[in-house]
Amino acid sequence: MWKILLAWFLAVLTGAVSGSFVQSWASTAAIARIHEPVALADRLYVVGHDLVHFAPTWGAIMALGLLVAFSVAAWLGRRWPQARGLLFPLAGLAAVWTALLVMEQMLPVTVVAAARGVGGWLLLGLGGALAGAVFFRVSGYRSGAQSS
Repeated sequence: MWKILLAWFLAVLTGAVSGSFVQSWASTAAIARIHEPVALADRLYVVGHDLVHFAPTWGAIMALGLLVAFSVAAWLGRRWPQARGLLFPLAGLAAVWTALLVMEQMLPVTVVAAARGVGGWLLLGLGGALAGAVFFRVSGYRSGAQSS
């Protein structure tokens, strides 16, 4: 049980931090497109700011999404054990994209700046997939050690 919780926590942390970096990249890229190149010091400031202010919110969204997605992946993994290595990263990707779609329908604007373009969607989804891979690696599901 503790191993699963640790794996979930590390997956959420991975998703939150990677999502924050994608958010920082998207924000500074947008500024550079409409203004002028963004200095390295300013980019680093944005990264730090987003880690403090964006990552906790994105992490809370990831926490809920990954909880549901990993539960489904574990259930499917019992039926198709050979696919476990693919199921958890796909679950992470699905959690991110589902969260973005839900927010898009519920809110009047896209609150995640990175999600305003296809590249951002792909990179945020990749962060979710990375979170799923971390969960898979740490949880013990890869060896079939977790049967429930």
